[in-house]
Amino acid sequence: MIRIALLFFMSTAVTSLIAQAGGINTDRLQRYTDFLQSEVDDRKIPGCVSLIMRKGEVVQHKAIGYNNLISKEPMEVDQIFYIQSMTKPIISVAFMMLYEEGHFFLGDNVSDYLPGFDSLQVAIYADGDTIPTLEPAKGSIKIWHLLSHAAGYSHGLGESRYDKAVNDLLYGQEHADISSRVAALTSYPLMGHPGEQWNYSASPDILALLIQKFSGQTPEEFLQERIFSPLGMTDTGYNLPESMASRQATLHSKLPDGRVFPAPDFNPEMSGNTVFGGTHGLFSTAEDYMKFARMILNDGSWDGTQYISRKTLELMSENFVGDMFRKGNGFGLGFGIRTDLSESEASGSVGTVYWNGAFNTHFFVDPEEELVAILMTQHWPYSGFYARKMRQYVYSAIAD
Repeated sequence: MIRIALLFFMSTAVTSLIAQAGGINTDRLQRYTDFLQSEVDDRKIPGCVSLIMRKGEVVQHKAIGYNNLISKEPMEVDQIFYIQSMTKPIISVAFMMLYEEGHFFLGDNVSDYLPGFDSLQVAIYADGDTIPTLEPAKGSIKIWHLLSHAAGYSHGLGESRYDKAVNDLLYGQEHADISSRVAALTSYPLMGHPGEQWNYSASPDILALLIQKFSGQTPEEFLQERIFSPLGMTDTGYNLPESMASRQATLHSKLPDGRVFPAPDFNPEMSGNTVFGGTHGLFSTAEDYMKFARMILNDGSWDGTQYISRKTLELMSENFVGDMFRKGNGFGLGFGIRTDLSESEASGSVGTVYWNGAFNTHFFVDPEEELVAILMTQHWPYSGFYARKMRQYVYSAIAD
């Protein structure tokens, strides 16, 4: 009887450890896995890689579904994704490394460092106008405006006449390098006065050009030397070796009925790229992005190296745009920031930083819970749905 009781105790203890690895209830986390699998089964996503770390423990690293829904090629945990706007947090951290070196103040005028930022004008479209009227900008663009998307620029992603014009300038023509793309952006009037609105924009491309000016390196060289190589992000970059091409995730497009279908002809090229932008452009894996995110979680330090100071990260995690962003959220210097749980109408922690990519890659870093969650899939168009579901399921699995 004593032996039976001892075995029962040991079995219960092991089960308890498994059920709450990293303070996460694995039975509850299985709901998230089941949800993602159901989305694959319904052809709403092709497949995905989920990677979650809490309190220093990996509690989930799982590939679900397919890299290609037609061929049934399975998704792999080391699949390489085009992370689109998840480039922005990386370029922002890189830029703030140069802030720490004393190259600029956040309140400096961008015109102090780059041409094309003097005599700014704002485009005003009245109803029915095909050509805007112009008015002088009320003030100069500050460096913090670029980091927080308050400069008055657009990303060219909307349906307005203004956005379509910007989209054509940025993406409807070939650019040789980041200088060319920034010149195209600044050739068109602003959509709003600097500092008066939050508008998702191509401003991080200007940050990339400033990195080049201050460091004397291309953004590709700077990121490789200062972030990717020391962190061991061997599968991340604007250009990756041919030997990695077989691991590139297949882009899927959404059909009118809501199902996704492979669109490999639209896969971004993993080599030969010369525009090293801040808005998008990087390829990465879930595991590599976790290396970047865990450094953020660990106050800018990892494995004995201080990449960026704790105080600088605290500054970057402040809300610089007041209530101009979305309800319950603010925007700092390169990240979205959770500012109020009830207003956001979602689980989480105040102070969580996050962002997403246009091909439906998502991440968040929650310092209070010592939690990082990453979800990588590859389909278009973008939806914030899977970012919200990730938070809903992951936070409901916290068990301590």
